[in-house]
This record gives sequence, structure tokens and C-alpha cells, in this order.
Amino acid sequence: MNLPNITHTNVDVFLNREDIILDTIAQIMKDFGLFGVEIRFSGHVDDAYHELHQQLVEQIDTLLINKSDLLLSILYQVDITDRDISRTQADFPRYNQVEVIAHQIIFRDLKKVLFRRYFSAKG
Repeated sequence: MNLPNITHTNVDVFLNREDIILDTIAQIMKDFGLFGVEIRFSGHVDDAYHELHQQLVEQIDTLLINKSDLLLSILYQVDITDRDISRTQADFPRYNQVEVIAHQIIFRDLKKVLFRRYFSAKG
């Protein structure tokens, strides 16, 4: 297994296996769950990215309005910086800021899953 070369524009290439999708969703649920924010998944892996993206947009929008400090804590937990958000915005100019943050969360947690798999396969 090679070290994955994941970019913001090729996320869908890596979300092609059910086990990777489920591990990524579990990671997102864990990251949000640490702060009492529930993320649900229907189990339909064919539309997982869109389902998660829409749900994250709704959660982020609510947090941004009502609990921005909690949102910042979640972003810190997921390891997302302002710089990451700016780069993603450049890659997805049609997305608004909340949609960019949602995409960045999926991207970052997918990257965690892929790297974890890579290093466990090497070990």
C-alpha cells in the first residue's frame, strides 16, 4: 500500500470502498461526539459524502450562530486551521464558508483514516 495522495479535489476517489467510508464516518462521529454533537448516518454508502456534507453544513451553521466557541473546539480537534479553510475555499469557489468547513472536516477525517491504514499496514 502506498502513502495516499489525497487532495481536496479527489476525495471521492478514496470514498469508493465501504470500509473506508464507514471508518471515516465513525471518525467524524467520534470527533463531534467528544463535544456532545451528534452526527447520524443512514447507512447508504452510495451517497455518504453528500449525506454527511449536508448534515455537517446544518450542524456547523447552527454552531456558528449559537456556539461558535464549540465549533472552534471541534475544528481544533479535527485539526483544521484557517489556512486549511482558505485553501479549500480556493479549490471550491462555489461553496460558501460553511460548506467549505464541512468539506474540510470530511477531507481531514478521511485523511486520518487513510494514514492510519497506511501506517498499520507498514507495521
